[in-house]
Amino acid sequence: MKHRRLSERDLISDLEQRFRSSDDRIVLGIGDDAAVIRPGEVPLVLTKDMLVEDVHFFPDHPPELLGRKSLSVNLSDLAAMGARPRFALLGLGLPEDCDRGWVNRYFIGLEEIAAQYDVSLIGGDITASSKVTVSLTLLGEGRHITPRSGARPEDAIYVSGNLGDAAQGLHLAGRGVLWGADRSSDRFLKAYLDPVPRVDLGLKLAAHHAVTAMIDISDGLSVDLGHICEASETGAEVEASSLPISAELLQASPDAEALALHGGEDYELLFTVAPHTIENLTRIQLGCKITRIGSICEGSGMVLVDAEGRRRPLEKNGFQHFRH
Repeated sequence: MKHRRLSERDLISDLEQRFRSSDDRIVLGIGDDAAVIRPGEVPLVLTKDMLVEDVHFFPDHPPELLGRKSLSVNLSDLAAMGARPRFALLGLGLPEDCDRGWVNRYFIGLEEIAAQYDVSLIGGDITASSKVTVSLTLLGEGRHITPRSGARPEDAIYVSGNLGDAAQGLHLAGRGVLWGADRSSDRFLKAYLDPVPRVDLGLKLAAHHAVTAMIDISDGLSVDLGHICEASETGAEVEASSLPISAELLQASPDAEALALHGGEDYELLFTVAPHTIENLTRIQLGCKITRIGSICEGSGMVLVDAEGRRRPLEKNGFQHFRH
């Protein structure tokens, strides 16, 4: 197949057309040296994520889904802060031999998820790179910020959705299993390739002051719960039998519990709730399943309690950058 050569000007023009916005807070958007926005009265919340080929995704990652995921992982960070997404800046590094059709499909996915969550792309940068590299900065607004540092002893620990499906999808993708090749595999591949950010859940929990601390699970439950404990200067007990693991994962993998604890890529919300506000959760239309998996405790370190009551240290074995 003959590739159409990439042109930075053409790509920027394409982005200008795709992401035109009527938001009156945008003074200058795509096409100038810098974007200009008119902030409102609500504090701005900023986050950035990078996705690098062969580190965060495989070369055969469908470009539409990569476009969706590159924004979704940022949306998940804002969800964990209880913030509403507003504006995005895109940094895109592309190999010189990258097909223009691939880029168009990437933009289609990015455009879909931006429209779904009412995000305006207002600028960024495009450059040549040896591998596909995506860097997205997302700006949101947060009236009720929920940091990691608010957990206290006796708080209950909750998680949204199921854990481990995305890690199984990553395992399958690493073995070369392609999206659409097998219906039984697609459930797991979708969880990995196209995660759903819990933006609405994060906003509702924050607005109702229902949580004391919150984080999204990107690197694995064991790692991200560890971040809450470290920031809050507490320990944690997790009940293995309470982990929300899908029946499909239990059937597909003998390591389902390990995937749920350490696998990462879930982009579910992990949050703590004070004892006197647990009842408030039942009054909120959360829109997704949440599961109580343990409690915050005094001291430091994390413990995993099995169905027989046996306790063992819960080590942080999820993804950690530069660990190796």
